[in-house]
Amino acid sequence: MPETTAHVTAAEISRIAGVTRATVSNWRRRHDDFPTPTGGTDTSPLYDLGAVRTWLGSRGHTHVADAREELRTAVRLQPSDPGRTTGRIGFVLALARRAPDETAALAELTDAELAARASEEAAGLLASLPGPTPAGPLFSAPDSPTLRALLRCVREAGGPAALTVLAERELEDAAATGVYGTPERLAQLVAALLPAGVARVLDPACGSATLLAAAAERGATELLGQDSVPVQAQRAAAGLSLAAPRAEVTVRIGDSLRADAFDGLTADAVVCNPPYGDREWGHDELAYDPRWAYGVPGRPESELAWVQHCLAHLVPGGRAVLILPPATASRASGRRVRAELVRSGAVRAVLALPAGAAPPLHVGLHLWVLSRPEPGGPERKSVLFVDTAGAPSPDTGERATGGPRTSSSRAPIDWAGLTARTLAHWEAFTADPDRFETEPGTARAVPVLDLLDDHVDLTPARLVRISRTDVDPVELSVRTETGRRELTEAARALLDTADLTGWTAPGRSARDWRTATASDLARGGALTLLRTVPDTKAPEPEGADPAAPVLTGADIARGTGPTGDPAELGSATATAPVIAAGDVLVRAVAGGTGPMARVADEADAGALLGPQVHLLRPDPARLDSWFLAGFVGSAENVAGASTGSTVLHVAPGRLRVPLLPLEEQRRYGEAFRHVHDLRARARRAARLAEDAAALLTDGLTGGALLPATAETPADTGPA
Repeated sequence: MPETTAHVTAAEISRIAGVTRATVSNWRRRHDDFPTPTGGTDTSPLYDLGAVRTWLGSRGHTHVADAREELRTAVRLQPSDPGRTTGRIGFVLALARRAPDETAALAELTDAELAARASEEAAGLLASLPGPTPAGPLFSAPDSPTLRALLRCVREAGGPAALTVLAERELEDAAATGVYGTPERLAQLVAALLPAGVARVLDPACGSATLLAAAAERGATELLGQDSVPVQAQRAAAGLSLAAPRAEVTVRIGDSLRADAFDGLTADAVVCNPPYGDREWGHDELAYDPRWAYGVPGRPESELAWVQHCLAHLVPGGRAVLILPPATASRASGRRVRAELVRSGAVRAVLALPAGAAPPLHVGLHLWVLSRPEPGGPERKSVLFVDTAGAPSPDTGERATGGPRTSSSRAPIDWAGLTARTLAHWEAFTADPDRFETEPGTARAVPVLDLLDDHVDLTPARLVRISRTDVDPVELSVRTETGRRELTEAARALLDTADLTGWTAPGRSARDWRTATASDLARGGALTLLRTVPDTKAPEPEGADPAAPVLTGADIARGTGPTGDPAELGSATATAPVIAAGDVLVRAVAGGTGPMARVADEADAGALLGPQVHLLRPDPARLDSWFLAGFVGSAENVAGASTGSTVLHVAPGRLRVPLLPLEEQRRYGEAFRHVHDLRARARRAARLAEDAAALLTDGLTGGALLPATAETPADTGPA
């Protein structure tokens, strides 16, 4: 029988197809075969989703709704119902245990048969989910559009993807301030900081259980979780049963601070990404709680309440790793508790992450590594501090500033390098804390006594900074001279590039020309428009090269080589366009600093196209690459091709290009290449000037450099 599908509005069609509302309106007016409304009103008609998908596919549209989008739409069009969501999660568990041909057979049932079968199969698995079991039949025939969308989603995208979509609606209605998800790469780093061989792991604010799943990958066999949002707890229980089928999973619903579901239980390890900045965490009612062995946390210190909650659930010598906001390390209201944690030896390390490593993306979060002190155990004389936020970039050699940056300028996280460096420092520290070798500006083992001052500030950036004793005056002098020489050479190159002899004005008025849009040129075969559509919720396909570089919009703005993480592309890794020399790359989001477009060179060739970049591949017999890049990257052109209010998205097909003979294009192309070189050399000179100034300032203030005297005048370089 034909599938019954959900109904969608014109706005939802535009979201499914990845186009504007105006485009959908044009389709309705211009194409007689566009699906006719099957419901709704004259002003807000509804369309059958299956018919819409068929129509989009027949026209070769590249953004036909995938299984997740269909399920998301079906769920959003129904009233929020936690009980029905619980049943759907149970049905996902049932489907995930079926072979693909069995799942396909279910789609052939009538609506009533499918609802009955789904109710029966889901009901048998609801006992494994936390929370009350819904009474009566779980589904009826009107639920069939959602059930069919769920069937397709599990079949094509997998159970975890379906669980994520099902949780979205309930999370929108129960969103809590200060609650953020944990990226998979960060979860893997947290799990790697746990001791080898841990069996029982607890997460008292488990969310979607990303941290517990990472611990299971490291060998944990008993996974315990609790979350105050029911759908999160149910999603966690179902997700863990799929991700770690051999582990013993127990997930409970409730606020761990006020209603601890595992009271009295101790675990080998605890992982946690707790809510931040929660002033209503229960300060008054929990004032005399026995968990506050290190002091009663103040009302603003909910994070230190979570720290002590995690320590209370550890076996002696057990380890906890928490993801915390940076203010936890320095707020005055938490000084007494921090002092007791340090004095007792409970704090083993504080590791600073760069901004963008996890939500909230504008903040550089900290990892706190804790250990429950053992009676008669070894004395903890020092604490490890690592500042990965200030580590040199592997691509540019530049250090992060540590301040907040816009999304257009934030450097991508080098997770492989960050993880390797962090674990190397941690392993060296745990092997022999007394002989840990300091890496000035990045890692230092600080004696406990040095931390117990009036502030007990545990901020890594402050504690790892270079001190006078770290500086070798002779080495600094050599570095300063090298920097001065490089700066002088860069300044000379910049002066040479700034010579614009021969550039003339066309007269009293600007030159005028006919133009065509990039879409027109693409239809005529003069260029090809390409873009990557990422899907981070889909698993990375087998055979994908995990080391393949990805060129991002930030790379274009900064003028660096490809620095993107292929994991961010998800399943699109296998289909992402591969960049070739001569391609024109345009940032998909306007704004920020730096150029909007550039021409790919040999260093870019072979990289994958990032999700926020448009690729224009010109026919070299008809279009010059540098000519094209220069015009499509101009501020006026980008403004005319951008849509949006807060965030401006560039529509590449609307970019306009002058119609000029190829020989004249090449003249312009050479000029634009000259401008590109000017910008690159200016950027290099500015960076070298900043580096030289920092070296000189540090050397003078640290006593490693002496200012010039009358007898030894300073070399100021060329005039």
